[in-house]
Amino acid sequence: MMRPVALATLCLLIFAAVRTPDAFSYSTDSTVPLAGGCPQPNRWNLSLASPLNRRWSTSLPLTSNTILTVAAPGTPAQLDEIEQSISDSFQAWIGVSGTTFNTAAHPGLIASLARVTPANSCTNDQQSNADGLNTICFNQSSSAFTTGVLAFTRVITANAPGVSVGASGPASFAGQILDADTLFRNDNQATYATPVALATLQGQGAYDLESLLAHELGHWFGLDHSAVWRALMFPYAPPPGQFLGNRPSAQAPDGPLSDDDRAGIRSLYPDPADSVNIGTIRGRILPANPFALANIPAPANGSFVTGIFGAQVVAVDADTGSVVTATLGGWSCNAASQQQLQFDGSYEIERLPLNHNYKIYAEPLEGLVTPANLSDPLISLCGPPSALSCTTPAANTNFNPRTRPASP
Repeated sequence: MMRPVALATLCLLIFAAVRTPDAFSYSTDSTVPLAGGCPQPNRWNLSLASPLNRRWSTSLPLTSNTILTVAAPGTPAQLDEIEQSISDSFQAWIGVSGTTFNTAAHPGLIASLARVTPANSCTNDQQSNADGLNTICFNQSSSAFTTGVLAFTRVITANAPGVSVGASGPASFAGQILDADTLFRNDNQATYATPVALATLQGQGAYDLESLLAHELGHWFGLDHSAVWRALMFPYAPPPGQFLGNRPSAQAPDGPLSDDDRAGIRSLYPDPADSVNIGTIRGRILPANPFALANIPAPANGSFVTGIFGAQVVAVDADTGSVVTATLGGWSCNAASQQQLQFDGSYEIERLPLNHNYKIYAEPLEGLVTPANLSDPLISLCGPPSALSCTTPAANTNFNPRTRPASP
């Protein structure tokens, strides 16, 4: 969901990986398998036999100032201009090196962007009407457009192999994304502009269409929000007339993204041939005073809270001082253990570039970004009550940490 100041994703896991994580890197939404076990990160199943379909509805709001373009409203040139913005927003993600999304290294996994004409081409408010077709809509109403919401993305995942919706085909694993749709507000409460229109005086009061859409596409691909200020997945929209990062270019197709965004998408879709971004740092976040955890109620799954839950763990390049990436820490899961989900303060930061020196620090989410901005990845660890029968503890925002490496 996208607001003038805050961005969030609306994820409906109606149905519900290949890995058993100690803790997820970055902030990703997850699905608890129907048969039980560790929560699995939400992601697409990419293959040449079934490339990721993507389309957009050419039905536009009747008011011409909802989407500002240099081309005249209602002309083929206007559709071409909007489609270029959509293509560039996708390119920001599929241009990241070291991922299976990278079309230069792995052609054929992403289908061409298609056009459809019905205004209601996106999944509507009823989960049962999911069509398995992934669409961007600019002229479709929804009850999710509450006060201040600019746009939102709805993602539907599988909670078991074999589950399907509409044209999605049967899922191969729990957590597989089956359908993703992005809807933009169409009731004159927000104005968007393509990059070329934003550069004109007319577009200075409009939201940058590319920045908003590229953020929403991060949710398409399985990422949640990031508390890194420079990240495209940071939960605050650029002010009207401004855009985040750099525009995609031939030299830097992933220009709008930060290193944190790149590391996040690499963690979900790692390229087996990548020999550069393969570093991992893991450990636990513990309070300086262990008695600080004594008054935290034990979760319903029988485990105890033995570490800081909901802390942001940040990896900084020690030589340059720049933030490389961050993750949401606080838990681990071992499928071989009877008590699978443990709130022990564990964190794992993957897909770090090799041959760098890193500093790690942990901080509570008590500033501009709060646990409410990251509620989906925290709550989705337990899934529906019938799955793990647990409740996540409240994110800890009052702690003094000390760090120590996890056991090998």
